Amino acid sequence: MKLTRRQQEIYQALRDCSEHYEHAPTYDEVCRLLGLKSRGSLHKHIQALVEAGLVEPMEGLKRGIRLVEHGVEQGIPYLSRIAAGRPIEAITNAEPMQVPDELLGKGPCYVLQVSGDSMIDEGIHHGDYVVIEQQEHAQNGDIVVALIHNEEATLKRIEQRPGEIVLHPANHSMSAMVYRPEEVSIQGVLRGLLRSYT
Repeated sequence: MKLTRRQQEIYQALRDCSEHYEHAPTYDEVCRLLGLKSRGSLHKHIQALVEAGLVEPMEGLKRGIRLVEHGVEQGIPYLSRIAAGRPIEAITNAEPMQVPDELLGKGPCYVLQVSGDSMIDEGIHHGDYVVIEQQEHAQNGDIVVALIHNEEATLKRIEQRPGEIVLHPANHSMSAMVYRPEEVSIQGVLRGLLRSYT
């Protein structure tokens, strides 16, 4: 099943807790950690994570939310290809993909498969898998997943100028694309690259 961005954030927070604390966090602790005021809304998201097989509620004296062992090993969401005509959120979620920790960002991440050769001069080839950290802002020079006109998702190096955003391909045969800021939304920043030679 496809997790929402908020559910991925909660799952990542639970993973962070498991690395730093000996006990499973309670609902109240997770609410405080994420700045949530309502346990009701958290419960709905936790239920989705339970149905996805990623966490399990603990009853009795040790009430809390525990990661399911195989869920941690499953990796991060693989969202298919970066494809023209479909926003990132509309891409059907496939099986989670195992990714080395050193390729992950600090926030929730997902994997996309590259379609095309617009970033080939950066060593990003057609068919490669890119690890993207979800965020809505980027620094000039970052390679980002940019959503254009809420329709077309593309992987490009970003340059933000007053009144315009320039998306630079890394292919000498292609030209930069210039948009108004309201025409582009950043979906995430490139953090890692995976390639199969088979």
